[in-house]
Amino acid sequence: MEERRTPPRAHTLPETIQLAHGTGGRLTHQLIEQLFLEYFRNPYLEGMNDQAILPGEGGRLAMSTDAFVVKPYRFPGGNIGDLAVNGTVNDLVVGGATPLYLSASFILEEGLPVRDLVEVVESMAAASAVAGVQVVTGDTKVVERGSADGLYITTSGIGRIPEGIDWGPHRIREGDVVILSGSVGDHGASVMIERFEMEFDTQIESDTACLRDLVEAVRDVPGIRCMRDPTRGGLATTLNELSQSSGLNLRIRERDVPIRDEVRGLCEALGIDPLYVANEGKLVCVVAPEEAEEVVRRMRRVKEGREARIIGEVTGELPGLASLETLLGAVRVLDLLAVEQLPRIC
Repeated sequence: MEERRTPPRAHTLPETIQLAHGTGGRLTHQLIEQLFLEYFRNPYLEGMNDQAILPGEGGRLAMSTDAFVVKPYRFPGGNIGDLAVNGTVNDLVVGGATPLYLSASFILEEGLPVRDLVEVVESMAAASAVAGVQVVTGDTKVVERGSADGLYITTSGIGRIPEGIDWGPHRIREGDVVILSGSVGDHGASVMIERFEMEFDTQIESDTACLRDLVEAVRDVPGIRCMRDPTRGGLATTLNELSQSSGLNLRIRERDVPIRDEVRGLCEALGIDPLYVANEGKLVCVVAPEEAEEVVRRMRRVKEGREARIIGEVTGELPGLASLETLLGAVRVLDLLAVEQLPRIC
């Protein structure tokens, strides 16, 4: 019998999985790089983008998949259903793809009220209609009571990439500009309030939304280098990933990053950095400097981009690291989180 091979780097992993392995931070990257990439390595996976770009007849295809385990499965501004559709659609469109089809897999817990499942499926149907996609296949499994916090959903999607689109960290250049479509931390804050049953003077709603219209508004701008939706791990984690992949420094200015007062207040009360709190309807775009103002102008025409603004630049300093220019003018590194801020956020 052939002896099972364990990749050398997997020996450095801890003996058990921790919640922090699912946050998008340092442990997540360690798990991906030392286990999944070691066994599944191929040119499409090595891109480490939100979507894989695949060859296909009649043009390139984009494929993405995502599991949703948010707790609770209802929160102000949405539920796990529209989150599952928007999350996968957004992973396709930030690669420049036009989304076409989705699959949906449901893990249901014994005792889940059917009316709750109907509500979730209705939300998925409405989100699919907005995104212009169809759910064309799926699967359903039921697990014992107490095994799934109600329900989990996995969605996968396929889209087509038009000719001439080549976005990714490999195109980022020193001097490029970083644009953000709106305020950060709304989704994570709304889930925190609902999960911990906190009383708050102002309701904070999730920003869960489809980014298709926003991306299509700027897709023909030739200076676009790369797009990402800063979901799990928030804006800081996304900037880290782009900095590592490009080998450059994405530096943002604290004064230019929009954060709602109520989100900032909640994060201060809980000791959480809002730059690491999840978003589900925001876009980070790296653009050539001569095209930046045009991209911001076009984004602001779209509902999801009304607050779009330039928040920073790409520099040759601190290569491979993201950084923040503080209100006092100091520069600090935005490192990947090593511990959990809030699990089960998407």
